[in-house]
Amino acid sequence: MRDVRAENVENIILKYSSRGMDKLRQNLPQDFCRRAAEALLTLERGKLIIVTGFYVAGFGETDGPPGAFFLARALNSIGFDCTIIMDKFCRDFFDGINTEYVNIAFSTRDCSVILDKYQPKALISIERCGINSRGDYANMRGVSIAEYTAKLDPLFDIGRRRGIPTFGIGDGGNEIGMGNFREIIERELGLIPCITEVDYPIIASVSNWGGYGLCAYLNLLSGAAVMPDYDEIETYLRHIVSLGSVDGVTRRHTPTVDGFSAEVEREIVENLRERIRVVR
Repeated sequence: MRDVRAENVENIILKYSSRGMDKLRQNLPQDFCRRAAEALLTLERGKLIIVTGFYVAGFGETDGPPGAFFLARALNSIGFDCTIIMDKFCRDFFDGINTEYVNIAFSTRDCSVILDKYQPKALISIERCGINSRGDYANMRGVSIAEYTAKLDPLFDIGRRRGIPTFGIGDGGNEIGMGNFREIIERELGLIPCITEVDYPIIASVSNWGGYGLCAYLNLLSGAAVMPDYDEIETYLRHIVSLGSVDGVTRRHTPTVDGFSAEVEREIVENLRERIRVVR
């Protein structure tokens, strides 16, 4: 029988890694996700900004919005007031959560205006493309998607200069937060990395899983029942697919993420929930 006591949250969210995230892990504390959750819980309650949404073949992909939605719900449950910021491809994905839509012409000055408006206690990115070392925004295939991507990464550069804690969840190297591993991504993975850094990077095999891992630790550390179950996640995935979302790997309108089957998704979520039960 599998000993779940030996399987921490970080191991679970990095299971089935096929894009080199395991090579980045040695450059992080072993409990990197737990440390991010602890940092969030120490913050004064107030407004938080979460950014997400990744353009794929004319649509928003299924990786990112579910993690953002359930993380926002979890943080709201423990006293924060989250707003999810996205561009048009994910505009209607977040029923019941505060949102702000930005257009493709969104600028660095607009980022400053957003920060002035919300005065957030923290900034969180989950599966959001950031500017790379060549000054472009590119997908996992190295194809430019700059003309379809609102430039939200300056929020994090400006926010860090203002002393706002920043968190970034990614699974491939081209997302906000992967700038912390820029040299490793170039050298070990042979990719053109995003250069936007954050204070608390979280890596996962699928970015949604990083969001769920953070929810699991928020659940464990706060005692609040904020970890979603698989049925909720599946229902949400079906909802956003009905609105046009696609699997980022297959590019199909299916309630799957990054080419992984529903069975794998269920395994990851149930393992995280099992981990919560074991610790308690």
